[in-house]
Amino acid sequence: MNNNTVIKAVVASILFLFASFTTIAQTPGAPQIKIGNHPAVYDANGQLLPWISWQDAIDREMQWYLHCPVTHGYPNFVWMTFMDGNYQPDARRTDFIPAMQNGMGIISYLKYYVYDRRRNKKVLEWAKYMGDYLVKESNTPDTGRYPGFTRSTGIAARFPQPADCGTQGDRPYEIEPDKGAIAGYALGLLYQETGEKKYLDQALHNARVLVANMRQGDSVSSPWPFRADYRTGEGRGPVSGDMVYIQRLLDFLSTGLGYPEFNQPRWRLWKWILNDQIPNLSKGGALWDQFFEDHDEANDRTAWAPLNLARYLLERKGVIDSAWQLHAHELIEFVNRNFTGINFGVPICGEQDHDKDPWGGILSTYGAVLAMYTAVTGSNEYKGLALQALNFATYSLNTDGCPCEKAGTSPCRGGWQEDAHTDKIHNFVDALEAVRAWGFDSKPPGRSL
Repeated sequence: MNNNTVIKAVVASILFLFASFTTIAQTPGAPQIKIGNHPAVYDANGQLLPWISWQDAIDREMQWYLHCPVTHGYPNFVWMTFMDGNYQPDARRTDFIPAMQNGMGIISYLKYYVYDRRRNKKVLEWAKYMGDYLVKESNTPDTGRYPGFTRSTGIAARFPQPADCGTQGDRPYEIEPDKGAIAGYALGLLYQETGEKKYLDQALHNARVLVANMRQGDSVSSPWPFRADYRTGEGRGPVSGDMVYIQRLLDFLSTGLGYPEFNQPRWRLWKWILNDQIPNLSKGGALWDQFFEDHDEANDRTAWAPLNLARYLLERKGVIDSAWQLHAHELIEFVNRNFTGINFGVPICGEQDHDKDPWGGILSTYGAVLAMYTAVTGSNEYKGLALQALNFATYSLNTDGCPCEKAGTSPCRGGWQEDAHTDKIHNFVDALEAVRAWGFDSKPPGRSL
C-alpha cells in the first residue's frame, strides 16, 4: 500500500467517525458544534456546509472593506498588517508586509472587479490605493544592488518606509526578491486595467532589478536567495520556494506586454523550475523551503509555493509545460502529504512545516487550486476536498463581513490582513469560476441569510 493510499484511508476513517459524531451532535438537546464565528452546519452525510454561500461571503467581506476609513492618504488596511475589527491598528504589532499584502490585494480586487462585471468603481479605486502605496511608499532607496525595489517588510504608518525598515524575519536592510515580483506582477495587472503608466514603470523596474541579480540555480539553491541585503546583494537563505511569481512577472511583461528583454531570463527560470524544483518534490522538497516573511527557520517547506505553481500550470496548461497535468497533480500531492490535517472532521491545509494551522490565505488557496484542478482536468479526485476546505473557510467571516485571520479557532475579528482578506478574495473568485464548470450555478450549496 503506497503513502497516498494510506493517507486517503486514514482521512476516510476519520471522516466516517466524525460524520457519526455530527449526526449525534445535531440531534435535539445535543451540544452545538461551533467553528470560528458560527455554529457548524452539516448535511445528512456529515459533510460540512458553508454557513453562508461563497458568493454572499465575499460580497459581505468586500463591502466591509470598502467602508474602511481612509487615513494618511490610504484605506487603513493598506498601510498596516495587524488591523482589528474596528479598522484600527493593533498597538502590539507595528510590523508590516507591504509587498505581499498589497500585491495579493491588488490581484484580489481586480479579480473581484472583473468577476462583478466592473460594476463597482470603488473596488478599482481601492486597488489603485494599494498600487499607489507600493509605488510611492514602500521602495528601497535608489542605491545598491536592489535600488527602488518593493520592500517585503516594513513598519506600519510610515510614509515612506525608512531605509532600515526591515521587520519580522527580515533584517533592517533586507528585501525578499520574490515579494518584489508579487508586487511587480500585481502592478502590471493594475496598469493593464487602468492604463496608468506609473504602475507599469514600477513593474518593469522590479523585473529589471531581478534580472540583474539572477544567478544560476542548481539542485541546492534557487536563482534568487530568499532574502538579500538591498545594499550589497548579499543573500541569506539559499532557497526561495516561490519562484512562480517571478516567472509570472517575466512572462507577463514578455508575452503579455511585449517586452522581449525578458524572454531569455523567463526561459532560464522556467528551465530551473522544470528540471530542478519540480523533480525535488519526490526528494524531500528542500527546494520548496521558505516563503513567509515572519519565518527564517531552516528546513521550512511551505504549501503556498507549490500550490501557486500548480495554479499557474492549470492556467497556462500546455503553453509552457506539456506535462502540466502530471506536474500539477504532483504539486498537490506534495501538499496533501506534508501540510494537511483534520479539523472538525474537515480536511484542511496548513501553511508550512513550522505552522500547520489553517490560516485564511493558505486554506483558501488550497480549496481554490483543487477546485481549479477539478474544472480544468475533469477529474473528481479533489472535488470533495475543495468544497470542504472552502466551506470551512467561510466560518472565519463575521456576519457583518469582518473576517478573522484564521478559521476553526475561537471567534475573532480582523488580525493579519493578508490571511484575513487580501490573499483570500482572489481564491474564492477562482473557485466560483471553477465550480461553474462542474454544473453548479454561481452559488455553491449553502445558506444565504
